[in-house]
Amino acid sequence: MTTKTELAPVVSGGKEAQAVCATCRHAADLLPERRCSPGDACVKSLSGRHMDRFFRANPEQATAYIADAHWERRAIAVRHAPLEACRQHINDPDEVVRRVVATRLPPDELLKLRRDPDREVRIAVAQRFPVDDLLVMSGDPDYMVRVIVARRLSHGRLPRLVKDPEREVRKTVAQRLPAFALAKLIDDPEPEVRRIVAERALPHDAARLLEDPDWIVRHAAAARAPLEDVRALIDDPEPEVRRIAWQRIAAAE
Repeated sequence: MTTKTELAPVVSGGKEAQAVCATCRHAADLLPERRCSPGDACVKSLSGRHMDRFFRANPEQATAYIADAHWERRAIAVRHAPLEACRQHINDPDEVVRRVVATRLPPDELLKLRRDPDREVRIAVAQRFPVDDLLVMSGDPDYMVRVIVARRLSHGRLPRLVKDPEREVRKTVAQRLPAFALAKLIDDPEPEVRRIVAERALPHDAARLLEDPDWIVRHAAAARAPLEDVRALIDDPEPEVRRIAWQRIAAAE
């Protein structure tokens, strides 16, 4: 049985190709016009590339295959079919087809897919969902969906994600928040988040990280904190931190 990761061999030519064409309804019209070709642009092939080439050359045929039993042929047909036909597959039983639908629908029609059981479908939705409404996806159970939300959410709404349980989401928030708002993440439990804060924070906020237990955080903070605060690091136990402290002092003299 063919699976999504193991495709059957592609018919490439000769007698096998003739057999495929003999049972194909396009052999009488499209084949003579060279609008299809076994082993290259063929709707009967089990190669996604070959199917896609067929529909690119014959987009008017996509609607006829939009309900095909084969999941990949159906998904590729949905990619090329008119939008109205695409809408009919918003509840398709195969997640791959629904992902294609999520890339085709206008952003204001994606609401029905934001709770799709497949994370990849929801990621596709989050990438295209209207920004003004995107906050409704900030509580998605999958952290990658929330990362996409954090990448697109307006600055004014980003603080809603500073307490997200996933480090990668908070890192994204730290990379996007305006410098004056980064104080909200200064006490984050993850050093990777605090390092981003130290690299971008306003000087007086960076000074609050000069005693951080992570030396890379202290190093980043030393590059931004006021000079009078950085002087306290000349005896830091980490050589790299002492070095940047001395470099700041020397540059100011």
